[in-house]
Amino acid sequence: MVLSVVLFCALMASEKESVMLPKNVQSVLKHRNLNPSSLSVLVVDLENEDIILSWNSEVPRTPASVMKLFTTAIALDALGPTYKWKTEFYINGELNDDVLNGDLLIKGYGDPYLTTENVWKMLNRLKIEGIRKITGDLLIDDSYFLSTSYDPGEFDNEPLRSYNVGPNALMFNFRSVRFFVEPSIEDEYSKIKQNPVLPNFKFSNNLKSVASKCVGYQKGIKISSSQKREKFVFSGTFPDSCQEYSLFRSVLSHNEYSYGLFQSIWKSIGGEFDGGWAKEIGDEVSEPFFVHESDSLSYLISKINKNSNNAMSRNLLFTLAAEKISVPGDIIKGQKFIYSWLEEKNFSTDGFYIENGSGLSRIATISTDQIIHLLKYAYASDFMPEFLSSLSISGLDGTMSDRNENDELIGKLHIKTGSIDHVSSVAGYIHSKSGKRYGLAIIHNERDIHKGFGEELQDSIMQWIYNYED
Repeated sequence: MVLSVVLFCALMASEKESVMLPKNVQSVLKHRNLNPSSLSVLVVDLENEDIILSWNSEVPRTPASVMKLFTTAIALDALGPTYKWKTEFYINGELNDDVLNGDLLIKGYGDPYLTTENVWKMLNRLKIEGIRKITGDLLIDDSYFLSTSYDPGEFDNEPLRSYNVGPNALMFNFRSVRFFVEPSIEDEYSKIKQNPVLPNFKFSNNLKSVASKCVGYQKGIKISSSQKREKFVFSGTFPDSCQEYSLFRSVLSHNEYSYGLFQSIWKSIGGEFDGGWAKEIGDEVSEPFFVHESDSLSYLISKINKNSNNAMSRNLLFTLAAEKISVPGDIIKGQKFIYSWLEEKNFSTDGFYIENGSGLSRIATISTDQIIHLLKYAYASDFMPEFLSSLSISGLDGTMSDRNENDELIGKLHIKTGSIDHVSSVAGYIHSKSGKRYGLAIIHNERDIHKGFGEELQDSIMQWIYNYED
């Protein structure tokens, strides 16, 4: 009897408190049968720091990729917007008449954006510097980060997904291949092409082309691989009514991928190389033959936040570890630095846990209070323009490109989105109709909230903020 009374009172209190939410937000909660207690919201006026809306703002919740705001903002503050990563090339042998009689060693320092295009630029510059033929092997030094037994399938049992790629000090192209699939009229099996082409990676094509409508998850494509990536198999069926369909998957190990991409690009620019590869720690006493520098941190965090790139944010956390604690960088040191920065800046760390820096986590937690504290800090900082411009613009780019594209909120928000199973979140800045700028943070942890209702609720809150008047 007592328990029933307590539960009834708690339910009545929840219903009474929900009246504090704007009416349009209450309508969505009621219409979609969503629990108000699973929602956290905090909105502040950035000019005078007045709280405009507060709802469960102190409750730690799972934020998904909104956590990237902390990794990128703290990196901007600690490393500076002009920070650049280096990748060093050493020659182990004699260079005569553009022939290296020996090995080439590449030492990585965690550049998170060594895409195929950037690796091409890097190797082409190496060729310009005077190397055309390499008679020995490719030596890979990725010791700047601690090599751990990372399990890419631990999060969701999808080890081939590019978003599950772990950090590495010499990460080429996110260790990923883009596959292009199209139906075949003449053949039983669909056509599959890959980019980039890696000489040390092969796949089997058992994907049948069938007469049917172009519908279904991944258009009916199934992909399997052995634990050691010895077999990569396409199977299932692909509708002949589909146009070309593409998908990204991670293949090989980091070092094997780097070796394969090196082979492919080096030969494509006229270089000669038939050697193997080995992992080796370079001699730091000798001068590098050539040093490649990345784009600036301020540019690269836009790639992290707008596209919600997990591999890049993981590498950024390890970079903070190596630069601010000690080499080799690892996840523990990265977490340690984040906590020390928060404490130094007088942030509350109660209930805060960043785990891997990307937000791809079921145990990372944060409150909307803590998010708004960060947003206010960044907005008042010297790096405010760089941080603000790294966020997706509503209706225009990044993960917000297909939201608010046909309403009055287009271009009015700079937002970081977050979504994993049963989590939907957004945080960032909104420029209201009245001309004021607000900081907002919304985290919703409820079963299936990631399937669309979360965005609907967020849109109702953002619409209310946009039209808010004192």
